[in-house]
Amino acid sequence: MSEFPILQRSVHGKPLVYLDNAATTQKPRAVIDAIAEYYEHSNANVHRGGHALGTEATDLFEAARQTVADFIGAPSASTIVFTSGATGSINLVAASWGRTNIHQGDVVALTSMEHHANIVPWYMLCEEVGATLEVVRVLDDGTLDMDHLRSVLASGPKLLAITHVSNTLGTINPIDEICAMARENGVVTLVDGAQSVQHQPVDVVAMGCDLFVFSAHKLFGPTGIGVLYGRDEILASMPPYQGGGSMISTVSFERITYNDVPMRFEAGTPHIAGAVGMAAAIRWFSALDRDMLQQQDVEHTAQICAALSEVTGARIIGTAPERVGIVSFVVDGVHASDIGTLLDTMGVAIRVGHHCTQPLMQRFGVTSTARVSTSVYTTSHDINVFTRSLHKALSMLR
Repeated sequence: MSEFPILQRSVHGKPLVYLDNAATTQKPRAVIDAIAEYYEHSNANVHRGGHALGTEATDLFEAARQTVADFIGAPSASTIVFTSGATGSINLVAASWGRTNIHQGDVVALTSMEHHANIVPWYMLCEEVGATLEVVRVLDDGTLDMDHLRSVLASGPKLLAITHVSNTLGTINPIDEICAMARENGVVTLVDGAQSVQHQPVDVVAMGCDLFVFSAHKLFGPTGIGVLYGRDEILASMPPYQGGGSMISTVSFERITYNDVPMRFEAGTPHIAGAVGMAAAIRWFSALDRDMLQQQDVEHTAQICAALSEVTGARIIGTAPERVGIVSFVVDGVHASDIGTLLDTMGVAIRVGHHCTQPLMQRFGVTSTARVSTSVYTTSHDINVFTRSLHKALSMLR
């Protein structure tokens, strides 16, 4: 797409083919311009200044909060907390809600397909308070073992922290059904939407989750900002996570009172330009034909899988029937890093490694994979270039 300046560049003398979108998406001109416009015309701190720039910055910042709420179907802007990203959101919940509600002997349920960002904070909390992790199994096709999930939920964990879409397998979990099952068992749900927001329509009320997190940079927005959505009663029950300006009502050396949600969780100067850029990204993305994009996603995923099926010794990790454009694969006798390095010399950007899912790698008996991930600007031509380049790279490595 011509709207993405970076996609017009060359890498190692070859036109860039960017297929690492599960790591981060590129930014359209509308987002770049919105951030520049903010810094050029409205840069000031928010919620403080009694001057025109301060008012403009505050209005932009809070308008961004409403834009996010509308995008994910949240009932009000007050249920949206700005954070540094999905990782920051999960850590906030673990430190605040978790320390308040998870105690010795309690259980936190996860799945084998979680990103480290949805494992490590809970591991650290459990280690601190004497709770335990229980892990829902993943089947050979990369889908959740739903019978095992039902059993785990019936055993009464305090929380289920689960990804909406696997960043390694591309699997779309039946999240509405899962949240309903959790609710029936009195289990609080935190849904990691980092990979779903650019591929799947999200309505947190219809989903029935208690908490939902995502990062702007995987949705065509800037890095360093993300979102925590929480149901009113959940957020209202959570104590502050960090101390500083903005999150207080009154301060004295004898007594401190705290601000209402969401300000209670936004200590210090926030990433104002990030919020402005995220809102611009959401507006840009929301103007696209989502049905067409989902169909394109299906077609591109099928094209990638078909191409890999023609590669001698290649094996796709995870073949779930419901998935997005994220495909991980290994090739017998070839290290994923070597594939990625050679593809880079041909202008093709993919991801290699464990993708912050080491337990999932262990589940499938591999240490790393090569990962191809698509986005709205991916074309069939891009996938054809990847395919030709992969065959050429493998001919050099074997």
